[in-house]
Amino acid sequence: MSKQTGQQGRRWYVLHTYSGYEENVSRNLKQRIESMDMEDKIFDVLIPTETKIKIKNGKRRTVKEKIFPGYVLVNMIVTDASWYVVRNTPNVTGFVGSGTTPTPVSESEIKALMQRMGKEEPEFKIDLDEGDMVKISDGPFKDYEGKISDIDQARGKVKVLVSMFGRETPVELDFLQIKKI
Repeated sequence: MSKQTGQQGRRWYVLHTYSGYEENVSRNLKQRIESMDMEDKIFDVLIPTETKIKIKNGKRRTVKEKIFPGYVLVNMIVTDASWYVVRNTPNVTGFVGSGTTPTPVSESEIKALMQRMGKEEPEFKIDLDEGDMVKISDGPFKDYEGKISDIDQARGKVKVLVSMFGRETPVELDFLQIKKI
């Protein structure tokens, strides 16, 4: 039995919370861990976030977005006492698992998640090719259509040939400003 307990030691578990209350749950749980002297059983509370690039009103902004809205990760050793402390934190609706038994997240999933979170520079995923027809969805050329003439993957920029005044004019745009048609 002790071998089983050793393997079930310190692991990551997923808590289900009310969406939008992740920070609230994290803060409350950290206070409860301290006030109920559970630092030796509950080690870390994590809200998985990643950096994304958004364009609003033609301005590029970098924002942190929750990877799993409505979920919080907790690194802990599950005992009756530690389970009770976490489970009875306000706005926690339960552990992810079967019945009352929390299911730990695999090490490989945690590693992949930590890598995803650790990327400071957001990556651009441009799933377009030169020659593709696109519609411009933002900026001074909004609603114009054009053909992609060049893709700069590293900067997240594309050159689009837009037909203006009877001739094709190259326009450099952020890939977030275009939609494939």
